[in-house]
Amino acid sequence: MPSLCRDCYLVADAIPERCPACGGLRLIHHRSLTHLTIAHIDCDAFYASVEKRDRPELRAKPVIVGGGTRGVVTAACYVARIYGVKSAMPMFKALKACPDAVVIKPDFPKYVAASRQVRALMQELTPLVQPLSIDEAVLDLSGTEALHGAVAAAVLARFANAVEATVGVTVSIGLAANRLMAKIAAGRGKPRGFTIIDGEEAAAFLAPESVRLLPGVGAALARKLEILGITRLGQLQALPDRDAIKKLGDDGWSLVRRARGEDSRVVDPAREAKSVSAETTFEHDLSTMAELERPLWRMCEKLARRLKESELAAGGVVLKLKTSSFTQRTRNARLSSPTVLPDRLFDLARELLAKEVNGTRFRLVGIGAQPLVPGAGADLGDLADTDTPKRAATQAAIDTLRGRFGDAAITRGRSLR
Repeated sequence: MPSLCRDCYLVADAIPERCPACGGLRLIHHRSLTHLTIAHIDCDAFYASVEKRDRPELRAKPVIVGGGTRGVVTAACYVARIYGVKSAMPMFKALKACPDAVVIKPDFPKYVAASRQVRALMQELTPLVQPLSIDEAVLDLSGTEALHGAVAAAVLARFANAVEATVGVTVSIGLAANRLMAKIAAGRGKPRGFTIIDGEEAAAFLAPESVRLLPGVGAALARKLEILGITRLGQLQALPDRDAIKKLGDDGWSLVRRARGEDSRVVDPAREAKSVSAETTFEHDLSTMAELERPLWRMCEKLARRLKESELAAGGVVLKLKTSSFTQRTRNARLSSPTVLPDRLFDLARELLAKEVNGTRFRLVGIGAQPLVPGAGADLGDLADTDTPKRAATQAAIDTLRGRFGDAAITRGRSLR
C-alpha cells in the first residue's frame, strides 16, 4: 500500500512504522494516496492559533477569542475545547465551563493578514483554489504532478509544514475524490490532521455517522429526519430516489446522493463569497431606536470597510437581530444601486430596524451585504443621482484621514452617545 512520510515527503510502497529516509513517524498509508487530487484545507482553531503564535506564553493555556461576558465565542483553542467550549457559545457559558480561560478580543485585521499569507502559499500549488472562508479553501491539484515533481499528497504535506514554519499556524488536510468527502476528511484528526478517503470507501465510511455530519444538515432538518426514523447516513443511503423525494421534497434526491459521498461540484476560483457581514453583542439588552441606531451605525462602518478590502459592494442588506431570549430575526432589502458607503447601508438597515422596534429587547445586531457585486460598479450615481458620488468623495476623504491618523481621527456625529 502506498505510504507518505509527512516529514521528508518520501512516497514509497509499504513504509513500516518509521520512515527509512528520515526516521520520521508521521506516516500516511492509503491505497489511493498517489492519485487523488481534490483537497480541503482548514486552518486549526485559526483565530486562537494566531493569538497563541503572537503570545507564546499562552501556548499550553485555554484561549477563547470573543467579546465580553454577554458576547459569544468567536473561536476557541483545542485546550479550551476539552472543557466543552465551542464557537458561537454564549461567553458566560464558555467561562462557566472553563473559568481559567484567557479571553482575547478579536483582532480581525491580524487574522486577515495571516489568511492572506496562507492563501498565497496555496496559490503556489495550483491556480484552482476556491476560498470558502477566512480559514479554509478547497483546491484541485489535477495536472500539477509534473510541475511539482511529486504527487498531490506529498505537495500538500510540504504545504502544511510551510504554513506552520512561515505563518505560525497549523492546518488540517482532507484529500478525496470530491469536494464533499475532502471537507469531511479535513475534519478528522485535528489539529494537524491529514485524512484520505477515496470514492470506493466513501459510502461505507459515512454509513455509521450521524446525519449531522453532512454539511447542510442543521438542527431543523435533523429533527425532520429523526421523525422519519433516520438518524444515520446509512439509513439515508438506503432510501430509493422515489421515497427520498416523497418524504424529503425536491432536495431529497440530492441529500441521498450526498449521504452516499457523491458530489459533482468543481473547484471554481471565480466563485464569489456569498456574503460579508459584521455584528456585535451588547453589554446590556437594548430596545429603543435611539439605543440601537448607534451600534447599527458602527456595524455599517465595519461592513463598508470589509467590502472595500474585498473589492466587493452590497447589492442589498440583511439585518440580523437576536432577542434577549436568543430568538434570531433576519430581514433583508435590495438597494437601488450597489454601494460600499456606510451611510447608504445604514439608511436602508435603519428602515428595516424601525419595523422591528416594538419594545422587544435585543442582545445583538448585525448587518450583512447580500447579494455581493464587484466593487467597481458601486456608488457611481447618474443624471438623476448626483448626490451619491459626492457622498463617495466625502467617505474617501474620511478613509484617507483614518488611514493616516487612525480610526479616531474623524468621527460621524451619529456614532457619538
